[in-house]
Amino acid sequence: MSSLKLKEAALVYLDRSGGLQKFMNDCKYYNDSKQSYAVYRFNILINPSDAVELDTELGNHILHQPLKAAQVFQSVCFIAIKTLSLIGQLQTETQINIVLKLTHLPPLPSYTLDLCEFPLDYTSQRYYMMQGIVIAMTTVTKYTQGARFLCSDEACPLSKGFQYIRVHVPGATESATVRNDFVCDLCASSLQEDRKFRVLGDKQIVEIITTKALHAFRGYSNSQSFRYQSLTIFLRDELVNKIKIGTEYKIIGIPTCVKTSQTSVCIEANSIIFCNPNVPLGISDNFKCLLSLTSNSCWKFTAILANIFASQIVPPGTYNLLKFCLLMSLVQTSDHDKEQEDCLDILIVTSDTVLVDRLLNFSINLVPRGIRHLDSAEIFPTVSRNKYGTGAVSIQAGSALLAKGGICFIGDLASHKKDKLEQLQSVLESRSIKVYIPGKKFGDENDQQMAFPVLCSFWSFVNTDSSSRRNTQKTNTLIGQMDCSLIPTNLMEAFGLLINCNESSSCHPLLPIVQHTLKKAIDPEGLLYVASKQFSTEDFEKLLAFAKNMKVEFSSEAERMIHGYYLASRRIRTDSIHGSELSASALRYLVSLSEAHARLNLRNKVLKEDVLIAALLFETSLTLKYGASMFCVAPNALFPFDLYNEEYLEQRDRYLTQCQQQLQQFIVACGPGTTILSSDE
Repeated sequence: MSSLKLKEAALVYLDRSGGLQKFMNDCKYYNDSKQSYAVYRFNILINPSDAVELDTELGNHILHQPLKAAQVFQSVCFIAIKTLSLIGQLQTETQINIVLKLTHLPPLPSYTLDLCEFPLDYTSQRYYMMQGIVIAMTTVTKYTQGARFLCSDEACPLSKGFQYIRVHVPGATESATVRNDFVCDLCASSLQEDRKFRVLGDKQIVEIITTKALHAFRGYSNSQSFRYQSLTIFLRDELVNKIKIGTEYKIIGIPTCVKTSQTSVCIEANSIIFCNPNVPLGISDNFKCLLSLTSNSCWKFTAILANIFASQIVPPGTYNLLKFCLLMSLVQTSDHDKEQEDCLDILIVTSDTVLVDRLLNFSINLVPRGIRHLDSAEIFPTVSRNKYGTGAVSIQAGSALLAKGGICFIGDLASHKKDKLEQLQSVLESRSIKVYIPGKKFGDENDQQMAFPVLCSFWSFVNTDSSSRRNTQKTNTLIGQMDCSLIPTNLMEAFGLLINCNESSSCHPLLPIVQHTLKKAIDPEGLLYVASKQFSTEDFEKLLAFAKNMKVEFSSEAERMIHGYYLASRRIRTDSIHGSELSASALRYLVSLSEAHARLNLRNKVLKEDVLIAALLFETSLTLKYGASMFCVAPNALFPFDLYNEEYLEQRDRYLTQCQQQLQQFIVACGPGTTILSSDE
């Protein structure tokens, strides 16, 4: 009676949820097909909440005994097919393969599998929800979804028909579905597979790590030791190719134990849910007050942000240009799974690599996907043989794909070999990476090539005090041009922003930095400045999280100005021999810089004042690369004065207003429709 009640409840659920109509449509497809089937596979979408509300026993079976629940639906579907004559060729109930697809699990701790907690439960054969970031995936291979067996004794009644049907169940290996030691229940003769009825499905294996494991890639140096371990997920059929490397997902599945060279826990995936990022609630009260006090200017708020940023690493007022650019790059990161074109890559030329390294390492920890590339790891994806022996090739993410939507800090450029730098240049230009899989090496007849989008910003630096640089300095540099002989020219051009950080200059006085370093050595956790107490690291995290999720659009004035500057700059930096000095991505960088400044100001509209900041930053970078142009920009154009008080902020605003007038004059003089004299003339 209990079994009959469950079947009735399952039938009612199918009818109320719309699953019965979908099932009948699937049956029509099979019935109309001219092909003969040994196994008929049906996906049934299950909402556990609705099932529990309808019948608690049925809901309990679905959540805690999914294999038995599938048998209940299998019996109901078989009766429906026979009663309504939906599939004429169907003979036995065992030919029906029911796959229950869950929409979600109850948001309770007992249904969550935390990858950081051990031991993992892999014996209960029920559904769990786990959340993690994909760090590796294999190519797609085949597995046996279902097979027909016949008794080898021709006199036996079971040597015909579809009595012996085996289908894959969660956690089963290939040998559990198909092997040669099955015997007939009637006569004990061996069973033989009817190979023409074997049903193959697609299979893919991925590895995920918990989000907490990203701490291992963020440059932490605390005394606590930790390790992270990935969890293997088996994807089958319609779930294949539904995931992307570097993306975070919630996965519903059944834990199983798989024996390879060593026993490991794996998950047989049932459904995949994309993780929506948490919506930031707002910014701190102190930042709200500061924004209100500076509302009369388009430039003051971001100037103060740069001035006080990272006061735990450098004193306020030092390295302002670098900190300003870092904030611009951080605010262009994204928590959403989109094909973004907002990346802001930064290359820093400095003689104080230790301080710059600390500053960059501090900054990447302010966003969820700030990754510090480890020397022992690879920047870009690599291929290896899959350890589960399925014949598939495993593709490991690398630091760049792991930093999806965030920042990949790759350290000193000099620490990377020539071939890696060439690969980096190609990625910076195309925003994608191609992975070549040699077929002969991995037991396949054909070579394969896979492409992955690279959706992160790259940060790096170059040491100006290296011995090789001192021996190869150029003497014929142009006005404003920096000697970048250590950096491959094409790679330098591929970086959107080139920044000169020489701490002995007026922009980076030595004494405050020395005093800061000594005080930090005495009291590492101490807050040395008023700004550190008023605006904490957490406040900056909230600000960046809120600002980067703002949707911005260009005003018509800003759009005209950005295109005018781009066309004018391109004209004056083009000659008949070398072509244009502006890269193909120059306009994209200008747009991204303008949007970043608007976001940092917490504005939804990009104004011409934002375009000015973008143009000054970009022109400063071009000057360092190629020398000064007709639109001559001072190296300290963004911060011409020390920001001590309101008066200095007003001075800076007046100076930037003059720069804006000069930019407009430059666009009028050198933009489209004007005559530009050649260098010889």
